[in-house]
Amino acid sequence: MKKDWKKKYRGKGGLMLLVSIPIIWYILFYYVPIYGLQIAFKRYNPSLGITGSPWVGFHYFKQFFNSYYFSEITLNTIILSVYTLLLGFPLPILLALLVNELRSHGMKKAVQNITYIPHFLSVVVIVSMVTIFSNPQYGLFNKISGLFGIPPVDFMASPGAFRSLYVFSNVWQHMGFNSIIYIAALAAIDPSLYEAATIDGASRLRKIISISLPCILPTIMILLIMRIGSIMNVGFEKVLLMQNTINKSTSEIISTFIYTNGIQQGQYSYSTAVGLFNSAINCVLLVIANKTSKKISGSSLW
Repeated sequence: MKKDWKKKYRGKGGLMLLVSIPIIWYILFYYVPIYGLQIAFKRYNPSLGITGSPWVGFHYFKQFFNSYYFSEITLNTIILSVYTLLLGFPLPILLALLVNELRSHGMKKAVQNITYIPHFLSVVVIVSMVTIFSNPQYGLFNKISGLFGIPPVDFMASPGAFRSLYVFSNVWQHMGFNSIIYIAALAAIDPSLYEAATIDGASRLRKIISISLPCILPTIMILLIMRIGSIMNVGFEKVLLMQNTINKSTSEIISTFIYTNGIQQGQYSYSTAVGLFNSAINCVLLVIANKTSKKISGSSLW
């Protein structure tokens, strides 16, 4: 058995070393910190350490559930996540289908490069652009709305506009990059299927509906399950940069709440309990989405 193992992996030391780097990274930053989750059930005192801090059970969970802001920040997180999913998930698929239908190789590369570039911009740059475009005096959004006689509005100071600004700027930034995996899946489709459809007189739209979409459906379902499993994990960096005292009624979400209470105010046990609650919801949604996808489409993570 030992000889078979050595024979199987002989000469693959470089490949194993390359694979070991992300494995070690995940172990250090995802699995080792799990030990600290017990802080959520203790009144953590840095001087006593994790093991020496007194046990309080579900005290901090009850404190969060009974707080007046529980329903508000939870609802804000769900609305922003679902809004992002409904708009941000199908558009990369549509973009991939459109790119796949382009006959000019040069045009296809140009569209891909143009749509990829925003993904590599810093979050600070994106928020700065949104702030400038939203300015009531010289912003692009108000210049366009002014053409239709609409009075200028400070969108960054409007609670009702926060979610749309966040979602649309997020979709614009990541749509091209997120379409890469769908473009790769479309490229793997057997060309003979399209040739047979052409002989049968199928239009481009019919080919997309009958060939392209069914062939990439397993990829779509796997990515959808993963997105649903992290639906409560709204990136707090962008939200925090766009947040102000005026739009806080819609921009305060669980991740920014954890940052404010855990890092700025030092309530480590309380913020850990809130974060664990958030992760538990994601875990439940992941299991439900996986089972639903397996029953409907036959594709699942496990």
